[in-house]
Amino acid sequence: MARAIKTKIVFVCQTCGKESPKWLGRCPDCQTWNTFAETSTTQTASKKVPVRGSPARHLAGIELKDTVRTVLPINELNRVLGGGLVAGSVSLISGEPGIGKSTLLLQIADMVAGLRGNSVYVSAEETERQIKLRAQRLGITGDNLYLMAETDLEVILNELDNLNPGFVVVDSIQTVGLSDLGTAPGNITQVRECTLRLLQWAKAKEVPVFIVGHITKSGDIAGPKALEHIVDVVLYFEGTPFSSYRLLRCAKNRFGSTNEVGVFEMQEKGLIQVENPSQAFLTEYEENVGTVVAPVMEGNRPLLVEIQSLATTSYFGMPRRMANGVDYNRLLLIIAVLTKRANLRLGNQDILVNVAGGLKIEEPGADLSIALSIASSFYDSALKPGLVVVGEIGLSGEIRTTSHLDRRVAEAARLGFKGCLVPRSGLKSLPHFNDIEVIGVSSIKEAIFKGLVKIKGRSKTGEESATEEQLFQDKDPEKDN
Repeated sequence: MARAIKTKIVFVCQTCGKESPKWLGRCPDCQTWNTFAETSTTQTASKKVPVRGSPARHLAGIELKDTVRTVLPINELNRVLGGGLVAGSVSLISGEPGIGKSTLLLQIADMVAGLRGNSVYVSAEETERQIKLRAQRLGITGDNLYLMAETDLEVILNELDNLNPGFVVVDSIQTVGLSDLGTAPGNITQVRECTLRLLQWAKAKEVPVFIVGHITKSGDIAGPKALEHIVDVVLYFEGTPFSSYRLLRCAKNRFGSTNEVGVFEMQEKGLIQVENPSQAFLTEYEENVGTVVAPVMEGNRPLLVEIQSLATTSYFGMPRRMANGVDYNRLLLIIAVLTKRANLRLGNQDILVNVAGGLKIEEPGADLSIALSIASSFYDSALKPGLVVVGEIGLSGEIRTTSHLDRRVAEAARLGFKGCLVPRSGLKSLPHFNDIEVIGVSSIKEAIFKGLVKIKGRSKTGEESATEEQLFQDKDPEKDN
């Protein structure tokens, strides 16, 4: 029998979980500021009693059973989860406030209710009437869907035992707590213990559980990092306030690949899956100056996105560099390579780069597309009609090959593009394409010369188009004018 001795006060980092006997302004482990919070712990002493646990088993004697999955009507969600919901799994979904986490989970709960029996949606942030209003807007009748507004996890687990549901949603883990811990919900101890209790219940009942997690201002999941280690699946819901498209990314998956991305669109009736994302992102695409189509990889899926750039003369001492949807430091690298290796005088140019549709591109395979969009705006010359561009740029101006090059070209051909500018080193691994011309380039100069249309007056040769050598002789638009 355990006997309480005394209560101890410690300070715990709310980001990484490090404990300290005194308050610290900066955590020595995760280097974050002002994250230590006071927490009381009770030390207990107990008699040593024999513990009977599970015996060790030989690996060869363990029988494997097929993982029971529930295939959902939403193919995009099945793709991210690795084929469907796994019985007894605990999934954590996080995202910006208002991005659509509760909407998506309410839709999933209604779908699973018809496949696995009753579903329970537990909300510690909303009342049943508020959830009912959202359900009416989404057209959900909820014949087998139960709603529960409760913050005490003990009460929640007791009710779940009585209902014996086939699917559970807890919204959110930062707002539920255990009364015997003596701390407020959202505390690092509460978050960890509540997640462990839900995990134990899900494994014992073989019921899939979805947990909603808040995020910090830096975009990380609020609470201890151990929260992501405890659960089976970690999902991030991404999007921008001005765009109706949402991306569901998988950061951890014990039952499938983490290289999958689901694309959804927020409509009046809720989140609708986008079955052809490339076509959706290019609905308003026009072949203009400074516009380039880039085939990028989102997980194992190729997506065609539109990259827009604007280079204009700056009238201030320090020209501006603005990046929306691309990494700012990557943009500075590309500008430096264009200036040094292609003789584009961009030192007096304001350069703005945008990815249409609100997407964020992180892979280096879009480097050449960004560079050509900047060069197109700088020279005031559009790309050749029906051309897409892919490739990574090195610091010496060389064009490096990228992964899944064949999938990118095939996706461009499927959408009707007639040409694809690719790294010359990747031509050997590409199969033969009948519907699209594959053009290999090895340097940034060659890519600009072959990618842009011929323009009269690009050099001092009069009305004739410039040659490749003449084009890159210290090009300065102010001197030419």
